[in-house]
Amino acid sequence: MSSEASATTQPSQSGGDAAVEMVSLYQAQKKIYPRAVTGWFATWRWSLVWITQLLFYGLPWLNWNGRQAVLFDLGARRFYIFELVLYPQDFIFLTGILLISAYALFLFTAVAGRLWCGYACPQTVYTEIFMWVEQRFEGDRAARMRLDAGPWNAEKLARKGGKQLVWLSLGLWTGFTFVGYFTPIKLLGSEALALSFGPWEWFWVLFYGFATYGNAGYMREQVCKYMCPYARFQSAMFDKDTLIISYDAERGEPRGARGRKADPKQLGLGACIDCNLCVHVCPTGIDIRKGLQYECIGCAACVDVCNGVMDKMGYARGLVRYDTQNGLSQHLTRSQLLARMFRPRVLIYTAILFVISAALMASIALRTTFKVDVVRDRASLARQVEDGYVENVYRLQIMNATEQEQRFTLTASGLLGLRMQPAVDVVAVGPAEARWISVALRVPPEVAASEGAGAHPIQFEIRRLASPGTDAGSLMEKSTFVLPR
Repeated sequence: MSSEASATTQPSQSGGDAAVEMVSLYQAQKKIYPRAVTGWFATWRWSLVWITQLLFYGLPWLNWNGRQAVLFDLGARRFYIFELVLYPQDFIFLTGILLISAYALFLFTAVAGRLWCGYACPQTVYTEIFMWVEQRFEGDRAARMRLDAGPWNAEKLARKGGKQLVWLSLGLWTGFTFVGYFTPIKLLGSEALALSFGPWEWFWVLFYGFATYGNAGYMREQVCKYMCPYARFQSAMFDKDTLIISYDAERGEPRGARGRKADPKQLGLGACIDCNLCVHVCPTGIDIRKGLQYECIGCAACVDVCNGVMDKMGYARGLVRYDTQNGLSQHLTRSQLLARMFRPRVLIYTAILFVISAALMASIALRTTFKVDVVRDRASLARQVEDGYVENVYRLQIMNATEQEQRFTLTASGLLGLRMQPAVDVVAVGPAEARWISVALRVPPEVAASEGAGAHPIQFEIRRLASPGTDAGSLMEKSTFVLPR
């Protein structure tokens, strides 16, 4: 089957022979040349580009308590986030963060559409950066189109080659920074200078680097239109009171060109001069005048450029603006739009988001700064030792979630005459260290006989001794003591 076209037959309206119409199934994608734009929303977009990238590129280089401020050390199973030292057992916090992110996305989408996509999504952010580099080397929209259409010569080779070199450098630096969140970035930097990365470091630096290069340099709007699932299910979170990029057709139509001094009413025209600049600046290449489309990422570039045109023509701004479907049809004022913002779904999302955020912050603030895991020795569940005593062996992992040394005492209870052999006095665990302790528990033969065979519940109490910077505290961990038949 041809990948270019499929033939469909329709009867001729004139009653003659059937007309054959060729309909393309796989149309070649036309390259989009977005035009640079300035304005209020463009300033906000670039502000978020700066903020997000300063955080992303800067955090790994920030020191905290003599180590990297944010480091997810998978090898040592330690996650450092400023003052917090987390272990895999703290995975519940990640669940809370994911829930907060999901409900925040729902809330922002219900209120103002695809704000995340238009201003803070990594695809949008890096596309903005890569397009800026492209404009510096190749010029704005018209110059880029002429350059691509022209023959290859020294100037074209220099411009294209310089752009590619900067793009590759940005992509690889992004991949290097990403890996720097999992491997200490200063160590990673020294390895980079010596080209002595490990195999996984090579893989992730190159993978993330070339993913950034490909997505932001070439795929661009294709990621938003075809790969991102958010574009497909966003309509489930929209309603007629959601702020979206809107074209005021009642004011703009009929559109048509005219001089600056012409009176549109005398010409029978609306405010739109049909300049198509709103299409030229759109990063996904859509015409916002056709109404809401799933490809629209809400970046408001069309709002900025249209407001500039309205200023030059001497017309009121807002032909293209953030508005709601109800706002356009009912001519609602700004205060009425704001009042409609606080509708049930928005209030429900806000309440859920507040509860989850409060619960997460409270759980982090109240969490104990040490953890204990009790593991039974599988090689020897129960054995009889001297004088008829029954012994079980356990391994305790004590995890220090602070960056100061902590000291602990261990006791066990649950069976009459239960004792440690030998007794454990004080266990010292270093800063952000996890230490394994082997513990043997014994019960007298008369207790073993009276309690009967089987597993009996016991508990360990791990008590932390007070020290400078830490208060006293204790944890209880349950386990079982097995008595043989």
